[in-house]
Amino acid sequence: MSFRKVNIIILVLAVILFLLVLHHNFLGLSSLLRNEVSDSGIVGLQPIDFVPNAPRHAIDRRQEEIPVVIAASEDRLGGAIAAINSIQHNTRSNVIFYIVTLNNTADHLRSWLNSDSLKSIRYKIVNFDTKLLEGKVKEDPDQGESMKPLTFARFYLPILVPSAKKAIYMDDDVIVQGDILALFNTPLKPGHAAAFSEDCDSASTKVVIRGAGNQYSYIGYLDYKKERIRKLSMKANTCSFNPGVFVANLTEWKRQNVTNQLEKWMKLNVEEGLYSRTLAGSITTPPLLIVFYQQHSTIDPMWNVRHLGSSAGKRYSPQFVKAAKLLHWNGHFKPWGRTASYMDVWEKWYIPDPTGKFSLIRRYTEISNIK
Repeated sequence: MSFRKVNIIILVLAVILFLLVLHHNFLGLSSLLRNEVSDSGIVGLQPIDFVPNAPRHAIDRRQEEIPVVIAASEDRLGGAIAAINSIQHNTRSNVIFYIVTLNNTADHLRSWLNSDSLKSIRYKIVNFDTKLLEGKVKEDPDQGESMKPLTFARFYLPILVPSAKKAIYMDDDVIVQGDILALFNTPLKPGHAAAFSEDCDSASTKVVIRGAGNQYSYIGYLDYKKERIRKLSMKANTCSFNPGVFVANLTEWKRQNVTNQLEKWMKLNVEEGLYSRTLAGSITTPPLLIVFYQQHSTIDPMWNVRHLGSSAGKRYSPQFVKAAKLLHWNGHFKPWGRTASYMDVWEKWYIPDPTGKFSLIRRYTEISNIK
């Protein structure tokens, strides 16, 4: 009789132990699913926050998720906020923002995103480790903004969005007026890892920057006096493209090892100085031009109406600006600064910083935040 009791006790203990193990595993799985933290495969790009907030307007969760990657530096944080807000308000698609920043900006960004006006946004904050750029970037005071680490985040898309097959990258100095789904649905040709807006398109034709060469051809970005560049047999008058907004096929990007190719040309430039001395645009453009030479698709030019920041004057008609799907203030004159064109269009989407750390600079007013 006592032997049977012992067996029953052992059986009960075994069942309890099994249930405890099962419960522990379930909690671990739930935590993993809730945070969606994936092994990045490289030290330095670590997801540190994920907020699956309920959307303000109806979104069909059965829709394909649209990953939008945007870099957010401390001194330009208001730009990223305005861009994100404009995208969210002009779509009913299932968008998730991958906001790439540095550790010291994460708390500021998070508090801003918790504003009532932004609570419907689903996002993941990803820390960018500057060690990734060691030996790949040469300090150049003349480059200014384009030398900042987060400028290079676009090179690491498959690591930033490890589970996605397709993603959109855009700079922080943009406003989206169309439905982001249309841009996401841009068809890419077989074998193409990305689609860009070419600089010879109808929206932004042949802009010449005084003293900086042609901003619409390869010769404005690469030093064709260098033998390594000449050996590539790329025509100097080939139309360049703008890397501030593009759609990426991440499956193809990974298959072609695009990130490794870009890093290769970054290192070679540090060693040999391959970029044009009168670089027409961002320092991220030359390696992209090399890697994607005659191997990229194109996006609708209305999805990157640019050069709004190249001067303080108004380049386009009000009707054209209104019709644009995406407005891009690339150049020195940013819409959160003292002098820029079409600031009223940008301010429509700006949400004041609840911490007061970031404030707009305006020439004729003492008001620091637009309410």
